[in-house]
Amino acid sequence: MPVGRTGPRRSEILGRARVRVELRAIRHGLREVRPLQHRAGQLDRPPGFLLHGLEGGVLRFLAQGLGDWAWRRRLWALKSAAGSHVQSTVNDLDLNPWADEADREAAPAAGSRVEEVRCDPPPSLEALAEAIAETFGFDRLRPLQAEAMAAVLAGRDALVVLPTGGGKSLCYQAPALVLGGFTLVVSPLIALMADQLRGLEQAGVPAAALHSGNGPEQAAEVFAQLEQGDLKLLFCSPERLMVPGFFDHLRRQGLSSIAIDEAHCISHWGHDFRPEYRQLGELFARRGDVPVLALTATATPRVQDDMVEALCLRDPERHVGDFDRPNLSYRIQPRQDLVRQVHAVVQRHAGQAGIVYALRRSDTEDLARQLAGLGVRCEPYHAGMNPKQRSDVQARFLDERLDVVVATVAFGMGIDRSDVRFVVHASLPKGVEQYSQETGRAGRDGLPAECVMLFSGSDYHGWRSLMERSADEAEEAGVQGARAELEASLARLSELWRFAAGAECRHRFLVEHFGGEFHLAEDQTGCGACDVCLGELTAVPDAVVLTQKILSCIVHCRPGRGAAHVSEVLIGKRTKKLVDLGHDRFSTFGLCREYTVFELRSFIDQLVSKGFIAVASGRYPTLSLTSEGAEAIRGDMEIELFKPVAAKTASKPRRSGRPAPIVDDPDLDSELVEKLRRLRRELARERGVPPYLLFNDRTLVSLVRRHPTTHAELLEVDGIGQKKADALGDILLDALG
Repeated sequence: MPVGRTGPRRSEILGRARVRVELRAIRHGLREVRPLQHRAGQLDRPPGFLLHGLEGGVLRFLAQGLGDWAWRRRLWALKSAAGSHVQSTVNDLDLNPWADEADREAAPAAGSRVEEVRCDPPPSLEALAEAIAETFGFDRLRPLQAEAMAAVLAGRDALVVLPTGGGKSLCYQAPALVLGGFTLVVSPLIALMADQLRGLEQAGVPAAALHSGNGPEQAAEVFAQLEQGDLKLLFCSPERLMVPGFFDHLRRQGLSSIAIDEAHCISHWGHDFRPEYRQLGELFARRGDVPVLALTATATPRVQDDMVEALCLRDPERHVGDFDRPNLSYRIQPRQDLVRQVHAVVQRHAGQAGIVYALRRSDTEDLARQLAGLGVRCEPYHAGMNPKQRSDVQARFLDERLDVVVATVAFGMGIDRSDVRFVVHASLPKGVEQYSQETGRAGRDGLPAECVMLFSGSDYHGWRSLMERSADEAEEAGVQGARAELEASLARLSELWRFAAGAECRHRFLVEHFGGEFHLAEDQTGCGACDVCLGELTAVPDAVVLTQKILSCIVHCRPGRGAAHVSEVLIGKRTKKLVDLGHDRFSTFGLCREYTVFELRSFIDQLVSKGFIAVASGRYPTLSLTSEGAEAIRGDMEIELFKPVAAKTASKPRRSGRPAPIVDDPDLDSELVEKLRRLRRELARERGVPPYLLFNDRTLVSLVRRHPTTHAELLEVDGIGQKKADALGDILLDALG
């Protein structure tokens, strides 16, 4: 029978007995064998088996071409389901003709006992909690972490959608501590793997990675660790996993579970589709009874459904968390004076870590240079820099030798620095998903952080023009689905534009965008953590009349003119072009002299986001009224417009060198917190690791508030496990006095 066939026919199995195994359930009868998902008489794909039923506490089945590792795995699954003592004996041996050489060599001899083990149930959540406390120093879990871990322990597939900073990595790292074998983690970036490996090393968890960056000696060492059973987690890129025979080799080494990080990359409808992820579904179809945990921070309900189907998840549990990040404050402002606006944010968080995202490489360099001139410790980061330069900037940022990185969106995917206190977008991102993912890099430790977006209408039109041009080029090159992808991209861009130019609670918008429900306490009137709910936006008096003036001017300017031209007509600016066109004779000429061009452009952007004004695609983004705009011009609608926040003058560089406090709490000893931060930096430098991997800011604040005086009290602080307490406990207690 050729390799690759889904399985032999029932008649072939019954006519040619292969390997017969008996499992005796001594304590009580066998319950449902859920991890194997079989009933008597059903057939699995090879390697697989045929159940013959349960007779007097003895389960008999036929196994096809299973090596020694696979015998143990089948027995483990069966004994876990039985909850009993189990004996297993080979009664007959006749390996099938399609078994490979490894199976033949590893198969037990006829009549020999394969394994006799005590049948305990799968590891309990109590045992898992003890392992988490001892290894990672956490005495409580975040929402849905326990549910996701329980699914892994039960052998169930699961889809886990938690916000950035919601603790997704612990959902697969922790179960690996108590499961047999090792957990495979599929990750899209080498930097992301390296960051997790450093953290696991500090926690004392044996882990390794296989990817294109491994040299021959490194790869050989990892394979040796696997074969010796020394690893609990193996990180791997999807490209490496697709190498022929590699996945099957991992299965033979005792693969116990699979985690797919950034799983939204598999979805055509996601914001970061990667074709290599799409192949994982076909690969995992032959994973046997190994559970798969798919994790992401950004997935709408449509993307979630696509992920389940594309990854071939089997009746998965779905654990979708609350997308709200209440520790983040969101502010969105029209871009007026970029350097002033960005520097104002940096000054609010002086001496703290921040990321500024810019669209183009040249933008990162220009902005970084100007901020450095104002006394900010910052550097640019983009794909045009050579690998050594990028690595150096990233290392200095992680080691706290840089406060700010001005980067393109490539920066941050491999960064798990938990104490980023602000994220600034110097231009409009491509969609809500990107915005949520990038702002999610702030405040991962749960402490307060600020997210500011600076945008203009030119960002929207620039992105749309680029997307349309890319789709045209793709179609000309024969790429299928280019038009559908364009429609999806434009829909995501339009949704973000509505978010940026509108005046709806930012927290509510983001939660509802991802399919959640936003809830407020009875005594709350708003989220209390965005520019809208904090009352930082000034409403325009008589917005209905102002809207009528703007819409009427657009009608008068037919054939279509752009926002700049319409604004000049409204403020009464007599340019040569305007006079030559005769637009100075319009009744709308000079109707809005009390406003600046910048303010009027902002009002037009807000009306576009409300659906009253349409913007033409192509080279010239001219304006026209929509059907909703035709209704609004009558003045029968309630309309709200807000004045744009004016840019403040950049202050002189901060001279004191004193950093801004991490937490705005007058009862917290901020000086002691800063002392611990300096100590953390010194300890990290001695050990050659980023400071946040030793302790995050949340742990430092907790140390100051609890003020432990003994090792036992030290272990009660979140983020301090047994290994860190043993290695650094005396130093911390001395520093605390």
